[in-house]
Amino acid sequence: MTEQPSDRVKARLSQLFDELLRHDGFGDLSVEMRILKRGQKEVLIRCGKQYRYVLDFEPGDAAGACLDK
Repeated sequence: MTEQPSDRVKARLSQLFDELLRHDGFGDLSVEMRILKRGQKEVLIRCGKQYRYVLDFEPGDAAGACLDK
């Protein structure tokens, strides 16, 4: 089974979430995504440090995927 580039992003996000949950103080975690040229997306994860990933993607029919209905 080959690892997809998005799997690395998900693994980092999960790791940071777990670290914040175990931390005994305040923590902040944010994720930004923006569309780049040539079918790519930039994913920025901020949690003390900034992690930047550039992923290939194909626009799909998931326009309302994040909206509660």
